[in-house]
Amino acid sequence: MNISIIPMSSDHLDQIYQIECRAHSFPWKASIIRALDSRGACHHTLLIDGRVGGYFYAQNIVGEVSLLNIAVDPVHQGKGIGRQLLTFFLDFCEQHAVESVWLEVRASNLPAYQLYLNAGFNEVDHRFGYYPTENGREDAIIMSYFL
Repeated sequence: MNISIIPMSSDHLDQIYQIECRAHSFPWKASIIRALDSRGACHHTLLIDGRVGGYFYAQNIVGEVSLLNIAVDPVHQGKGIGRQLLTFFLDFCEQHAVESVWLEVRASNLPAYQLYLNAGFNEVDHRFGYYPTENGREDAIIMSYFL
């Protein structure tokens, strides 16, 4: 399996949107996925044997990066690819003199929460009722990482 991580391009967006719909119960709209030129954008695509296997959307505003969205194609989950993508992201932040990284994760997404903890993120706070669910809303856990 040949893995590379490169800056996101419009060539990736159809595959990214397909993964977004498979990986998230409440996916981003296609219009948001296609917005590559937002302020401070530093989005990347993980390729597995030349095909999109994962991605992250991040925004760097004056040295503070928000990890807005990260996903691995469900067919590749559980193989350490998410960890590789997150490690790349944190290395990217370090190379760009980022001071802090922030993210929110669903309280029910224990594998992602544990991945972030293991990478050195700290739980900071909660946003109550932040994410939609099938039966209402669920909390977001706010996490930070300081470089």
